[in-house]
Order: sequence, then structure tokens, then C-alpha cells
Amino acid sequence: MKALFLVFHGFLAYNGISKKIGYQVDGLRQCGIDTRLTYLKIDENNIHYRMADETVIENYGKGFQAKIRKRICYKSLYNYVRNENIEFIYLRYDHNANPFLILFLKSLQKLRVKVFMEIPTYPYDKEYKGLSLDYQRILFFDKCFRERMAKYVDYIVTFSDHKEIWNRPTIQISNGIDFSQIKIKQNNNINPNLINYIGVATIHPWHGYDRLIKGLIEYYKQNAIADKVYFHIVGEGVPEIMNYYKELAQQNNLEDYIIFHGPKFGTDLDNLFELADLGIGSLARHRSGIYKIKTLKNREYAARGIPFIYSEFDEDFENMPYIYKVPADDSAININELIRFYKTNHFEPNAIRASIENSLSWKKQMQHIVNLLF
Repeated sequence: MKALFLVFHGFLAYNGISKKIGYQVDGLRQCGIDTRLTYLKIDENNIHYRMADETVIENYGKGFQAKIRKRICYKSLYNYVRNENIEFIYLRYDHNANPFLILFLKSLQKLRVKVFMEIPTYPYDKEYKGLSLDYQRILFFDKCFRERMAKYVDYIVTFSDHKEIWNRPTIQISNGIDFSQIKIKQNNNINPNLINYIGVATIHPWHGYDRLIKGLIEYYKQNAIADKVYFHIVGEGVPEIMNYYKELAQQNNLEDYIIFHGPKFGTDLDNLFELADLGIGSLARHRSGIYKIKTLKNREYAARGIPFIYSEFDEDFENMPYIYKVPADDSAININELIRFYKTNHFEPNAIRASIENSLSWKKQMQHIVNLLF
């Protein structure tokens, strides 16, 4: 079977979403599906393209017109699907429902192409709260057209526990891991009085790192500090959020303990994980109305072999001895309790990783998709 993995954006080497999509494509291929990745690209001359792996499907040109055309022009993509005898499309939804996408999906139905649409986070409307007018416009159009679009989708793939979304049946899977691409932590902490936390993300309000920063503010106000605790924030994020975090650190003289590394990948990221003792997952999914989710970051921490904390309900980890749950509210994180959790347990990286290797590979997760194709 020939398949197309369709996304509506480009790729960055350090971006977690980009890496996840690459792992999913490999997972489908490992399941025996001949899969091409279709994405958008902008070259050094600011020319916009739609690509299928390394093949140019369409050149959209430059400037504002190119930005519009790549959102509404699907004829070349339709021709590619027809000419290459594509039988299955896995579409990663980007909140981009519009009449042109609907017509494209309707035309695929006439070709008898099966379409599975992944919604990476659901529900997501509250994620737009407090964002700019441009973002509100995206959500407005999304609400206008998404249910009509879903009529031309066979299944919606979700990491939630919803059995139906927009009147379509769902496939419930977990975020997976390509274990061959993630290096396991090699060294344990040789200084028990120095503890390093790490948070790796494209940072949004629902990551809730402000809760940990406020916890560190309270911790360092204590008179007797036995342990030095550092928080390494890795990645870019919403500018207002990043500025707020930096202001909190500066105003409370914590610049030495809250370190902003920016985006890291490859060896640089591996080295930071070698330093890390505890991973920081999402601490505020409740802000976007989500209480159950299977985040990619939790799985990456487990694959690295480090314990981690989060606030949502993640059924793959709830009973694991290497996770620490914090309340799903906006309270400051109790650093003394985190220290106690870390120091009163022995965490073996190989054991943490082994606990998910059989169940959370991307090949295993994408096999759930393939099983519904035949």
C-alpha cells in the first residue's frame, strides 16, 4: 500500500514536532506501508514549495500570494495522489479547516483514498485563550469548517480518550518513541546535594513552568538550604511566556539557578540530559481544559531513563515508581517534596526505559492504524 503523511508546515531539526513526525513516518514504513512525507518548505530565496520527500510537488512562488496559495491550492497534491496511486493519507491536522481543504478531501473520497486525520491535542479551543487577534482568527475559521471537513475523514486519530470527535469515530493511540534515536542517560548524579531539573519543550502556557519557578522562589527564600537546585529550560516558546519566566528569575535573583538554553538538539541536547536528574513535563494542561493526555515529552523522558513529573492523567505512567504527580492547579510546586521524592528513591535509567520499550514504540502505535486499513 502507498501512503502519504500530510502536514501543513515545515521542519526544524531541533523541533520536537518535526522529530515526532519523522518517527511516525518510519513507524508506518516499519509496518510495511510505502509512505511519503508531504510538507511545506521555504528555500533561501524565500520561495515556497510543497514537497513529497525530496520531490517538489508545487512551487508557490514568493511573498504574500505564496502564503495564501499554499493554504488553498491543492490541485497539484490531488494530481500527485492520483498519479502515484496513493491509497491512504495520514493527515496531521493544523487547525486549518477551510472550504478548499474540504473540497480536496471530498475529491479524495471519490478516488477511494482512505483518510485518517490526527488531532495532536484535543480539545484545543482553550489553548487560544489570551493569544493575539491573528490566533483568534485561526480559531474562528477552524470552528466554522472543522465539522464539515470531518465528514470526509474515515477516522480521527487521537491521544485522548474520546471515542468520537466531530461525529467521526476515533482511533485512540499513545504517543510513541523511536528508541534508536534517543540516547539513554549514562551517568547518575555524583553530587547528591546538587539537583538538576530539565524542561524541554516548545513552550506554551500549559507547560506551566511558572509553577516550578515560583516553587524555586519559595525554596530559595528559606534560611537553610541543603541542596542546590537548578532548572534548565530548553527550547523556544511564546514570547510573552518566555519573557515572563525570565522576569521572574531576574526579579528574584535566580538567574544562576534558572538557565535558559534556547533550542538544543543532537549532542548538545544529549549532554544536557546527562546532567539532568528530573524531567519536567506539563504542569498546567488544565489551563487549556485538558486533564487526560498522553504527551510525547513524558515518553521521551522515560526513554532517556530519567524520572519526571507532570500534572495530567497519563494512563501509560500513572502507576510507575519513577513519576511524581503534582496537582492540576496553579499552585507553586513544592521543591522540598521533589527533593524528597528524588532522594528517597533509586532510579535506574535502563529499568525506566525498559518499562516502555515493548508498548510505546512508534512501530507498535502505528500498527493500530495499519490494522484498520485492511
